[in-house]
Order: sequence, then structure tokens, then C-alpha cells
Amino acid sequence: MTDEDDGRRAARVFDALGAAYEKAFAHSDAHRRSLEWLLDRLAPGSRVLDVGSGTGRPTAETLARAGHDVLGVDVSPVMVDLAARQVPQATFRCVDVRELPLEEGTLDAVCVYFSLLQMERARQSALLGRLARALRPGGSLVLATVPLDVQGVDAVFMGEPVRVTSFTGEALVDVVTGAGLTVLAEENALFTPDHPEAAPEPHVFLCCGRAQSPVN
Repeated sequence: MTDEDDGRRAARVFDALGAAYEKAFAHSDAHRRSLEWLLDRLAPGSRVLDVGSGTGRPTAETLARAGHDVLGVDVSPVMVDLAARQVPQATFRCVDVRELPLEEGTLDAVCVYFSLLQMERARQSALLGRLARALRPGGSLVLATVPLDVQGVDAVFMGEPVRVTSFTGEALVDVVTGAGLTVLAEENALFTPDHPEAAPEPHVFLCCGRAQSPVN
């Protein structure tokens, strides 16, 4: 499967979910704690990239309201439209982050909340390396995913068919370390989305800092 194929697959899923996704995950305390960690590290007016920005809430909204310069990117046009209307203080683009030009050392922070799960492992690793290089020295990256040892598994998420690939928590730490990041804080939680077809799922949140020389 190509980058374009898995991008289209993700777009179809999240176009269908729309605002229901925001409602389902709105009560994640671990997500909000990771945002608080990030806000404590950011200087005023920091440049932040929100990868897989969804409806813009809570990530882009929280950061933009704090005065930061936020760019959200998502492959779902429905999500981008919702985000632009709900969070006018931020900028949103309908684009696959893998096609977004990123200059090395130009971002203060990157947020990657559950936006890698429909990519193959090699593509997840390559993207995290690229995002790490886009951070300035001392920059921060917050990453959240479902820590499971699965590759290309067909599943149903909130009533929508998805193909999921992920890493165990330990393997994910190895991936971000290999990208040149240092894990500064970690939280594991069991979370049940607010949706009639949802089941409890494990979540891991990694709060990371950029090392001086990210590897290629």
C-alpha cells in the first residue's frame, strides 16, 4: 500500500466520523495532561504543528488560545472544515503530513495524537524522524497512540472499518529514541471512547524533547 492509499483510507474513515470523533474523545484526561506538559515548555508565540488535527479540539484550540502559532494538518476535508470553523485562531490545511514541506529546526513543537495508526511501521518511523528534524534544539514532541503489537490488522473503530498498525509501548520508545528524541514523560491509560460501539482501549502518551542531532 502506498502513502496515497493509506491517506485515502484514513480520510474516508474520519470524513465519516466527523464531530462524533471529538465527542468520543473529549473526556480524555491523559490527553489534556500531555497538553499541559507541552504548554509549560513553550515560549510565547511558539510555532506548533498539529499532525492529524481532526476537529481542532482540544489540541489546536488549547494551544492557539494560549497564544501559539498553530498549523493543523489532516487528510480528512470534513475534519479540516470543522476545525477551521471551531478554531479560527489556528490555521488548518487538508494535506497528508508526508507531503508537507518541513524545514529542519523550524518548529517549537509537534503534536501527533493517534494519527499514525493507519500507516505501516516503516512509514511511522520515517515520519517521526522527519518531524524530529523539523524541531528546533530544545523543541518538544507529544505523541499518543494505541500501544499494540499489530501490523495491518482489520478492525472496526466507532462503526468504521480500519486497518491498524502499531507498536508496543517499549518498541515505540525505541522508535522515538532512534529519531533523535528523548522521552521526558510517559503516561499509560485505559480509555473508553464515548460511543455506543466503542470498547476500552489502551493509550500511551509520550512527551519528548529533541536531542541535539536527530539521526537520519
